[in-house]
Amino acid sequence: MPIPAESLLLLSLIAVPFLGSVIAACMPSNARNMESILAGGVALYGLIVTIYLYQYVGNGEPVRYSAEWLPSLGLEFLLRLDGLAWLFAMLVLGVGLLVVLYARYYMSDEDPVPRFFAFLLAFMGSMLGVVLSGNLIQLVVFWELTSVTSFLLIGYWHHRIDARRGARMAFTVTATGGLCLLCGVLILGHIVGSYDLDTVLAAGDIIRAHTLYLPALILIALGALTKSAQFPFHFWLPHAMAAPTPVSSYLHSATMVKAGIFLLMRLWPSLSGTPEWTWLIAGAGVCTLLIGSFVAIFQHDLKGLLAYSTISHLGLITTLLGIGTPLGVVAAIFHTLNHAIFKASLFMAAGIIDHETGTRDMRVLRGLRKALPITATLAVVASASMAGVPLLNGFLSKEMFFAETLHVGGSDNWWMSYAAVAMGIFSVAYSLRFISVFFGKLPDDLPKEPHEPPHWMRFPVEFLVLLCLIVGIIPGISVGPYLHQSVEAVLGEQTPVYSLSVWHGLNLPLAMSVVALVGGILFYVILRKYFTLQQRADVPVLHRISGAQAYETAMLQLSAAANFLVKWLGTRRLQPQLFLIVVAMIGVPWLLAGPLPVLKPASYTNVEPLFGVMWLIGCACALTAAWQAKFHRLAALILVGGVGVVTSMTFLWLSAPDLALTQLMVETVTAVLILLGLRWLPRRLPPKELQNGLQIPRSVWLRRSRDFVLAAIGGLAIAGISYVVLMHPQPDSIGNYFLARALPEGGGTNVVNVLLVDFRGFDTMGEITVLAIVALTVYALLRRFRPAAESIAIPEQQMNNTDPAALQTPAEQVDKGYLHVPSVYLRFLLPFMGVIVVYFFMRGHNLPGGGFVAGLIFAVAIIVQYMIAGTQWVESHIHLRPLRWITWGLVVAACTGAGAMVLGFPFLTSHTAHLTLPILGEVHAPSAFMFDLGVFLVVVGSTMLILVALAHQTVRSRRPQAGGTPDTVVLPKRGAT
Repeated sequence: MPIPAESLLLLSLIAVPFLGSVIAACMPSNARNMESILAGGVALYGLIVTIYLYQYVGNGEPVRYSAEWLPSLGLEFLLRLDGLAWLFAMLVLGVGLLVVLYARYYMSDEDPVPRFFAFLLAFMGSMLGVVLSGNLIQLVVFWELTSVTSFLLIGYWHHRIDARRGARMAFTVTATGGLCLLCGVLILGHIVGSYDLDTVLAAGDIIRAHTLYLPALILIALGALTKSAQFPFHFWLPHAMAAPTPVSSYLHSATMVKAGIFLLMRLWPSLSGTPEWTWLIAGAGVCTLLIGSFVAIFQHDLKGLLAYSTISHLGLITTLLGIGTPLGVVAAIFHTLNHAIFKASLFMAAGIIDHETGTRDMRVLRGLRKALPITATLAVVASASMAGVPLLNGFLSKEMFFAETLHVGGSDNWWMSYAAVAMGIFSVAYSLRFISVFFGKLPDDLPKEPHEPPHWMRFPVEFLVLLCLIVGIIPGISVGPYLHQSVEAVLGEQTPVYSLSVWHGLNLPLAMSVVALVGGILFYVILRKYFTLQQRADVPVLHRISGAQAYETAMLQLSAAANFLVKWLGTRRLQPQLFLIVVAMIGVPWLLAGPLPVLKPASYTNVEPLFGVMWLIGCACALTAAWQAKFHRLAALILVGGVGVVTSMTFLWLSAPDLALTQLMVETVTAVLILLGLRWLPRRLPPKELQNGLQIPRSVWLRRSRDFVLAAIGGLAIAGISYVVLMHPQPDSIGNYFLARALPEGGGTNVVNVLLVDFRGFDTMGEITVLAIVALTVYALLRRFRPAAESIAIPEQQMNNTDPAALQTPAEQVDKGYLHVPSVYLRFLLPFMGVIVVYFFMRGHNLPGGGFVAGLIFAVAIIVQYMIAGTQWVESHIHLRPLRWITWGLVVAACTGAGAMVLGFPFLTSHTAHLTLPILGEVHAPSAFMFDLGVFLVVVGSTMLILVALAHQTVRSRRPQAGGTPDTVVLPKRGAT
């Protein structure tokens, strides 16, 4: 069934920002305009698509996109765009577009702009994922992505201590809340029996009546309150102001801090309507709005004032949602929109002041209206909206808030109304404090001479302030229909009748607004005149209570506890760690295991003597390798290789040629790579070389005896488990399922290969990703590795002066020494090995072979060239570029899976085309061929990367620069002799 166009557009809303993030990260650092155009284009595209999709949302028909995710668990990747999600998507994309334009002029030439826009677009995609998710588990995944990307944005200026501290604090608090949210969502899914959002929203009565309602409510509330900086978790937001101002104006006005608010709105039908909801949510909101508004008055940093005012307004919205009335939800959604508009403009105005004056300290800023007259006018209007001045958008939603506090308290309980008026008074006072920087005499000692910014840097502020006026004057026309769709998406049939008129007559909410305005002005004048507001170093009363200090104390206590555990339970030695692991692996199953089943005795009548002798040889190799490993590493490696060969022969004996071939090639490659690594380990002295007749202490003998006994017990336990499993009666094997479906559904007769690239393709995708990560890690470690001094010298075997080869470099040995003939032979052999690689790769879907085996064979061909011709000759003649092999392998494999999703099938679903070609006739072309090609590229690239890292270690040690050391070596350029 084809996917509707609107569903694909909905999917693109999330996919395009993440794709843009990857592209932005790959752009050069000096492509400033290109990066901002890319980011702006992504936001503009999303905005256009969201506006286009309103034709469906406006008719009350949510737009959906679904794809199988974890069908065995009943989970789908589900996107859902209704009225509420549409409004939040417009905020994320609209404010995001303005922030991108603003950042183009705000960011310095020295700032790594590609990284900034990459993080910003990734955050945009994560936030859109939160608001569009139609599945609760999926919502939590995107929720945590917002925590990660916001951490990167807040810590963007990582050279500053305050940025690093603020990023860590924000991430710790919000990520911990995310874990609580995950637990709450799991409980919610358990109650309802589904994680589908529509099902959860329709099961409100079942959820509220369940015994697990309260734990689910507390955990989900912790997730929402931590993300939206509500008491007592509000302390992280002011410290996040260390981020660049574009980040603050985006994350802390319209997006990140609104995620918790969005979650409370989204789950309001399922969780609200109980005393527990009201006390928990509304209680946190009231405490937050009072604390935030009061502390904001005494801030001296412009962004600090805006941060605490944001906390206060978020508390206002949370209180409205906690009240639990339908009109409270209407007011909460309306104020969410209004706050995003005026707060984003104020953050940008503060950034302009900082950008043009070099400071945000309100104790030195004054008279700026003379140097920045347009910016001053815009900031005054936005501040008036924040204060709740009539004919501006902030006045309307704040008056609705006053009305709801009167309604919930009735005629007897006025405490919430008093709190609302107090918050209104405080908000007027801090708004006056903000605009005070524009009045007075302009100082002469500012870090920069202030002047108006470029017009396009100021344009976002102008546009947002214009919206404040439009919404404040004609709210019903400008935002009425969109607000109604959002409210209806939350309340459904409970949607109340409400009015967005500017004038509702002379009533008590209007009187409360007047009291707040007049009281705020008087309060600010009194503070400024009699309490030296400009010089206060702390907040009255509340300065003794610091959430940030409590956080730091908790982190220090955790570090101290961790250090205590490491001191008494940890060790840097590997042997004690292995001892504890093995003890746990033996002891825990022994304690948990029940009575062993009664098994029939094994029959040995069909045992092949040759098979038994082969296994005896393998066991002997294993035991001897363990005995020789300490002092004779080379012998131990050879013996371990013998074990691998026996394992390969066992697979072959048991009719598993694919496994046998793979095991044999893995043994070959790993043996060579480990052999190259052993070269750099310091030599260990055998007992006969110990001087002065040193005797081994008794404690060492006891420890070795203990370890030997433990190893023997562990080996016997594994052998016993294997015996029990093999002798236990087996149910029907799943092998029959794959045997029956390999050809008709996977398009191949080699069941093992079809299993890897089709039925279990997702597992293989994870495995090659891990392989690539391991290769990159090994490469990074070896680049920093410097061997011990005693390991740098040439081995004794190469220091024989009577051997002509000892006087030659590796390149000379290849050109005119004893390796000349083998090197020529192996160079001719390389193309033939390439043919063998193609043969095994092409036949892998029907016969033993495939991308993994072919990759290992090709890697062996390259390894042989390195061993014979040497590093410099190979790299001057063959351009390997292993990083590109790994990159293209992962890209090809991922695109193969994504192609199936585009066509409406699950990720990595395989399809087979039957093509008729000249001469060749009918050819089967499965899509798994491209996935197998990705596996081949990753295997080759990973092996070559590790090989190159080891080979370069040899070059660094043997070819030092003049007057330098082996640690400071520059490899010769390609083609140089």
